[in-house]
Amino acid sequence: MSTTVRHTGWVIPLCWIAVVLDGFDMVVLGTTLPTLLDENQWGITPSSASAVSTAGLAGMAIGALFIGTVTDVIGRRKVMIYAVASFSVFTASCAWAPSLWVFGLLRFLAGLGLGGCLPTAIALSTEYARKGRSGSATTTIMTGYHVGAVLTALLGILVLGSLGWQAMFVVGALPALVLVPLMIRYLPESQSFGERSPQRGAAVGAGTDAVRSLFRDGLGRSTLAFWAASFCGLLLVYGLNTWLPEIMRAAGYELDAALGLLLALNIGAVLGLIVAGRSSDRFGPRVTNLIWFGVASILLAALSIRLPGIGVYVAVLLAGCFVFSSQVLVYAYISRVFPPANRATALGWSAGVGRLGAITGPVLGGALLTAGIAYPWGFYAFALIGVIGGLAVLTARRPDPVDPEHLDGGTGPGRQARTPAGGS
Repeated sequence: MSTTVRHTGWVIPLCWIAVVLDGFDMVVLGTTLPTLLDENQWGITPSSASAVSTAGLAGMAIGALFIGTVTDVIGRRKVMIYAVASFSVFTASCAWAPSLWVFGLLRFLAGLGLGGCLPTAIALSTEYARKGRSGSATTTIMTGYHVGAVLTALLGILVLGSLGWQAMFVVGALPALVLVPLMIRYLPESQSFGERSPQRGAAVGAGTDAVRSLFRDGLGRSTLAFWAASFCGLLLVYGLNTWLPEIMRAAGYELDAALGLLLALNIGAVLGLIVAGRSSDRFGPRVTNLIWFGVASILLAALSIRLPGIGVYVAVLLAGCFVFSSQVLVYAYISRVFPPANRATALGWSAGVGRLGAITGPVLGGALLTAGIAYPWGFYAFALIGVIGGLAVLTARRPDPVDPEHLDGGTGPGRQARTPAGGS
């Protein structure tokens, strides 16, 4: 029995844990920002905090954009290992940053690895998913993203007051000491990369051709639509996770309550992903994605209404159920539309362009807070972005006629899930 076959059962668990660490990074800045601002660390302001967030997200965008070519050169397995090792080292280093400039630089360097981690994890998990379960495989991996966010919010409640903001960055990087050796030992290589291995000498050219392939054979329209949808989805994810505590503080909530709402937001995200994955497998990612973006927009607008007691937690949890799943379903739809040969490239470029939205979200939130209108106008702005994301998904479509390889929704080598051409 080959090593690849023997270790396929490790793919989703290892990728899931890697994405948990990615989710930690998504929320750690938003969790520590209130403390950094209150302590006036390095003279930080909402404006300079947005610049730091932008630096990290710019690194993620660059990492994601180049991931398709890099995986063609060294394979998805090595990309995952290098990505996890690098972003963990740079994240831990943030605890000892002597200045805001160095802190921002470390966030940028960590972002390079983070940008490559997520699309590679999704591509690997989709390839090794069981027949007909590509949607669930994608959403399962992405539950790790929000489990990491939930754990970060809990960690912030527990340790910020006693150990300080530095502990957040150190604790978040420690799991890599166990994860990286496990990945080296058990994570198999993508079979599609193994099949291309004799041509790896021309991998850079192949990577360039893979990018061009996103616009061939009727895929161009969907490629642009997915970029727009990913931009909107990640704008919502990072805008809310970076600034929700401060927006809710502007609405009159105490810091502990604001962090609790961040926790509720990401618990909702995990619950929403479970439901979204099953819905995607049953009704298709296109239909599910459209519904999720629409409901997310309604719920975001509803957050502008100040609710008493537990009501605000319920409202934020429900918003998390639909807002974050909307972005994940974009990835699931991409995995259904693009064939294995350029699926990692399609995911990487969608995630990379989406990171521009991830940059825009914190900048938008910071600008609204600086202007003193983040509550309630921030929620109205986010709701409008959700509508635009849904319209982008509406324009995406699988090419017709469909090559049989397009129909392999990540069900594993040699197996095909036959669905109607042009469907969801």
